[in-house]
Amino acid sequence: MLDWLKRDPRVPAQIELKDRTLPVVIRRLAHARRLTLRLSPDGSEARVTMPRWGRTAEALAFARTRADWLERQLAALPQTVAPKGGGTLAFRGRLLAIEHSPGSSRRLRLTDEAIVIGGPAETLGPRLRRWLATEARRLLAEDLAHYCALAGLAEPKLALSNAQRRWGSCSAKGAVRINWRLVMAPDAVRRSVVAHEVAHLVHFDHSARFHGLLGDLYEHDIAEANRWLKREGRGLYAVFG
Repeated sequence: MLDWLKRDPRVPAQIELKDRTLPVVIRRLAHARRLTLRLSPDGSEARVTMPRWGRTAEALAFARTRADWLERQLAALPQTVAPKGGGTLAFRGRLLAIEHSPGSSRRLRLTDEAIVIGGPAETLGPRLRRWLATEARRLLAEDLAHYCALAGLAEPKLALSNAQRRWGSCSAKGAVRINWRLVMAPDAVRRSVVAHEVAHLVHFDHSARFHGLLGDLYEHDIAEANRWLKREGRGLYAVFG
């Protein structure tokens, strides 16, 4: 066996970069014809997709040859910024001004252009996060009900996620988890993730039947929604850490 294919199975899949050790998550897909590499939205892991017959050592070697690319992608990640008065916050694809007045009511008020809120500055971030999570649950529940009705399914249990690796997931038991940060994305992008997970309630794979059902359920361009997440998704992690 070639040396580069030797690997101790007890060692986690990871690669060494200049200033960190980066975990590597490997996905083997039946339809994959080559190896591809990308960085997770929050920079917590490298993701390699490869043919089903591929070897873990081969995937790691592939990632190592692209270490410079990974370094550049990590350097380009947005820095975490806590929301504050005078700043902005994305909500449903719109960038809203944060109008904060400490002496005013803590009750949040939403206008076409701004989020108006009072109360102490030191609790502003946590309160805005709770508001976003509440809005996320409301909107995602509506989305889930809509797509389940189209698919002729009973609504499953919905849980909010703050996952660092996935926008959504669906368990074998039918529970659906969606990342609350999608409330900051455009409605069509958020809804694409929900439609994706509802399609998984019927087809627990990425087969042609799955993609056919997803195309029937989702009312917009799924490829465009995926492109938005690939292009802008990392920015959703720049708020609240």
